[in-house]
Amino acid sequence: MPRIAICDDNATDAAYVRALVERWAAARALETKVETFPSAERFLTRYEEREDFDVLLLDVEMGAMEGVEHAKTIRGSSKTVQIVFITGYSDYIAEGYDVEALNYLMKPIGERKLSDVLDRAVVKLRHNARCLNLQCAEGLVRIPLYDIRYLDVRQNYVTVHAGRDYTVRRSLSEFESELSPEFFRAGRGLIVNLRQIRRVTKRDVMLADGTSLPLPRGAYEPLNRAIIERT
Repeated sequence: MPRIAICDDNATDAAYVRALVERWAAARALETKVETFPSAERFLTRYEEREDFDVLLLDVEMGAMEGVEHAKTIRGSSKTVQIVFITGYSDYIAEGYDVEALNYLMKPIGERKLSDVLDRAVVKLRHNARCLNLQCAEGLVRIPLYDIRYLDVRQNYVTVHAGRDYTVRRSLSEFESELSPEFFRAGRGLIVNLRQIRRVTKRDVMLADGTSLPLPRGAYEPLNRAIIERT
């Protein structure tokens, strides 16, 4: 059941978007929860109490706290909530990339366009729900795939680098079938999350957290193609 928040200080616009969302859910026989908020501050107060929204339809131009700053605050605490900017102007498109916005909708919003975006959001939410199960010394550990930066191998041990590092006695090949298409096998000793990559050279890969990984010979071209095709 996707939980959708609409944040817009124009009550008429908020009601219109809510009606479109409810028609989208009804057409797909999809149970959903929709709430509207008249300001960024009201939404943040609610969100801090319980971070349970999956999709945020966010008007960029609001009062004291405009939408881009609002989105940065949300992204600071959640990497999985799908943020969709709504605005009457095109000036903010570049800033949407800073918060990994799912899409950017121009007013007046078309029903088909919004439906397409919500369909994409549901697909991404289902993907983000996938986890890698590891049997470690402390017991079973479930790691969300989106949280994994890379996996590397040393002798007979693989280390999964996520919020913390987990090392298990397994082969790297065993992990490939358990990961999503956003993961790329670079040579014999490395699997990297394509969505974590910020820069690629012929010698190394730079991740979003600043980690630099050596790139095996011959991996540069296939990696670039994978980034284009899978992300």
